[in-house]
Amino acid sequence: MSDTILTQVHENWVEITLNRPDRLNSFNDEMHLALRSELEAALDKGARAILLTGAGRGFCAGQDLGDRDPSKMSGSPDLGATLVNFYNPLVRLIRSLEFPVVCAVNGVAAGAGANIALACDIVLAAQSAKFIQSFAKVGLIPDGGGTWSLTHLLGEARAKALALTAEPLSAQKAEDWGLIWRAVEDEALMGEARDLTAKLADSPTVGLGMTKMAIQAASTNSLDQQLDLEAKSQKICGETPDYAEGVRSFLQKRAPKFTGVKS
Repeated sequence: MSDTILTQVHENWVEITLNRPDRLNSFNDEMHLALRSELEAALDKGARAILLTGAGRGFCAGQDLGDRDPSKMSGSPDLGATLVNFYNPLVRLIRSLEFPVVCAVNGVAAGAGANIALACDIVLAAQSAKFIQSFAKVGLIPDGGGTWSLTHLLGEARAKALALTAEPLSAQKAEDWGLIWRAVEDEALMGEARDLTAKLADSPTVGLGMTKMAIQAASTNSLDQQLDLEAKSQKICGETPDYAEGVRSFLQKRAPKFTGVKS
């Protein structure tokens, strides 16, 4: 196993830490493949939720530019291939996981690092954290789904301004603008993130997963398509043991014990 990723398995959720702190957890090919492997293996480890964070003083500074330095190469790097082979599969994987993925942004999240965080379902950030669309500083466009996430979450005006100026966005402003769920005090970040992930993992995760998928589909679906999707999803949810347990516990006035089993 690569030491660029640290994994801690809890009872029913997994904490994954980007672990290149000397490089602000910037991505190289090894870390990409290790992270993808751990995300894919989470189900085999009984995970019903994932917490993603970074080691050291930052969350992720995006791509390690030392690995894509034209002065050290015989020609220009194929950055399109980097996206096709590494970043795009990672974003698609995070969004396809049928359970919640929480991200705890413990420091700077720059470039693709910011956009990997935004691909997660719930983002908490330390008050000292900053989100930086740093691509404009090196003549690139936001990737890792950044042009999509920024536009959908903030609207065209703010998306363009952040992308074109590369101006850092504070965690508090990111919360105020609706880019992330919550900014919390630095010392409280990991405790709150772990509590939230554990709570989600103990929830009816079939329903949570279908909620995630339905919300993601809503931006491209028509109302009629979304109503049909809700009906199909609700039928599946209504057949789960967790729905029956939820109703029983409500009527019996007790805490529910959800299993996350589909049928």
